[in-house]
Order: sequence, then C-alpha cells, then structure tokens
Amino acid sequence: MEATIIEAEVIEALRSCFDPEIPVNIYELGLIYDVKVDPSGAVGIRMTLTSPHCPAAQSLPSEAEAKAKAVPGVTDVKVEVVWDPPWDPSRMSDAAKLQLGML
Repeated sequence: MEATIIEAEVIEALRSCFDPEIPVNIYELGLIYDVKVDPSGAVGIRMTLTSPHCPAAQSLPSEAEAKAKAVPGVTDVKVEVVWDPPWDPSRMSDAAKLQLGML
C-alpha cells in the first residue's frame, strides 16, 4: 500500500484517540506533531502531551501506537513523545477550538 494512503489512514485512526480530560481527539488537539511512513509500512509518530504532568502520559502514547498498528499496511510503529516545542492551545485546529468554545 502507498505510504501517503497509510499516512492518511493512520491520521484518521489517531482521530479516535482522546485525551481523557478534554473532549477533543489528539490530532485536532494538536498533540500529533508528525506522522511519517516509510516504504516498508513502518510508521513514526512524533507527539506531545498537554503538559509533562498530564495524567494520560502513560496511556495516550501507547493508545496512539495501538491505533496506528491496527491500520492495514502498517508493519511497525514507533511513537516518540517530545516536549520541544511545548504544546499550547494555538496548536489546536479550528474545529477543536470551536468544540471547546474558544471560537
């Protein structure tokens, strides 16, 4: 399967992961910084959390990994949690801001 198709499907899968404290998926929340797919189907996800003390620090990265692994054509998934640049509300999509009453 083509890498761009896999990437789109991984992003769609990540839209089904939610921060337990905020009723918005992690993709629209701006927690996913990058999704890369190599020709073999291996996926690399760079993500962050809303804060280093986020209660979901253990669960969200592993949930993102599991959702990505379930996508057809994905052979491997590596999730890297990064803190630079730090997350802030400006990273949210307009849809997320609207859902949270920020627009």
